Amino acid sequence: MNNVQKEKSTMEMADTYMFTTYGRFPVVLVRGEGCRVWDENGKEYLDFVGGIAVCALGHSSPVVTQALDEQSRRLVHVSNLYYTRPQVDLARLLVENSFADRVFFCNSGAEANEAALKLARRYANENFGPNRHVILSMTNSFHGRTMATLSATGQDKIRAGYDPLLSGFRFVPFNDVPALEQAIDETVCAVMLEPIQGEGGVICPDADYLKRVRTLCNERRLLLIFDEVQVGMGRTGRLFAHEHFGVTPDIMTLAKALGNGLPIGAMLATESLGPVFGPGSHATTFGGTPLVTAVSRAVLSSLLNDGWIDHAANAGAYFKEQLEGLRRKYDFVKEVRGLGLILGMELDRPCAPVVTACLEQGFLVNCAQEKVLRFVPPLIVQDAEIDQLTAALGRIFEKMKD
Repeated sequence: MNNVQKEKSTMEMADTYMFTTYGRFPVVLVRGEGCRVWDENGKEYLDFVGGIAVCALGHSSPVVTQALDEQSRRLVHVSNLYYTRPQVDLARLLVENSFADRVFFCNSGAEANEAALKLARRYANENFGPNRHVILSMTNSFHGRTMATLSATGQDKIRAGYDPLLSGFRFVPFNDVPALEQAIDETVCAVMLEPIQGEGGVICPDADYLKRVRTLCNERRLLLIFDEVQVGMGRTGRLFAHEHFGVTPDIMTLAKALGNGLPIGAMLATESLGPVFGPGSHATTFGGTPLVTAVSRAVLSSLLNDGWIDHAANAGAYFKEQLEGLRRKYDFVKEVRGLGLILGMELDRPCAPVVTACLEQGFLVNCAQEKVLRFVPPLIVQDAEIDQLTAALGRIFEKMKD
């Protein structure tokens, strides 16, 4: 059987045996190293998707491989009825490098957000009564695919077909403090938002927006939840995106790059919220296993100690400058935005053809919203690799000129 037949067979089997919930590209990836992946035919691709902001240290990272090998030889899984050292070490590392005092581990970003929503409602119920339960979220937001996180997501196309959604969620425009203030009444218990809207098209807040939201939450005695699932873990050039804006939340959620590809989520909160989640109030079977937390501990230690966060800031600034050069040259490029290595390039037309053209030239990129190219490569990406992508975009854009 030749390679072409083998690749076709893999894709056909996927479509035969699996739900077709993903619009997959006709590529079967089999190997990765650093910022590169290879398909079954041996074609090489530079990866500027990074598992959608997951593979911060790249593919087949020695940091991950070593931690995975060592811990798999010791202990892979036990129930959370027992203590394990890797879990405690990771929790301590997160607390010592954040605003938070307590950590709950789970399996994904959606589950971390689910935990945050439950914590906020339980806190409000205990302190203010059951009528104070509404959570304000942002239009264009994305918080996950469970029923609760779907209900908190402000995109109709993602919510469509799942009615009735859970009650107790209302939406206000991102970056609009007066609208937020007007939406607050005696039923509201929390405000939930992404410091940068990733799935929404890499939408950044105004410089003072998060501070004003924090002040408003303080005045109205509301909890503030930051969803940093996509933008946390060094991607913006700081460990957490909210650090750019001089403000801290009451609750924060993490996932994606925390495990560099292994399934883990984390919900962090201040000490005042600790007693709300007592024994039996929330749980998970697989959250924070010794295997996953050992890897995550190694990933976070590398981000903190090996210079990758500063590298993300510098590489991101260089990348943004190169994209801005393309914007100045091609009038169908409307805007370049983002921080560090989460960057968006908005076009005046659908960007799917650009994604396909990049794939043909050996580059993985994707769209966030119909007209925004989103770039979230591994944080280890080098300037020369950025140059290769921007040169390819230049060739593609040249063919798109009117």
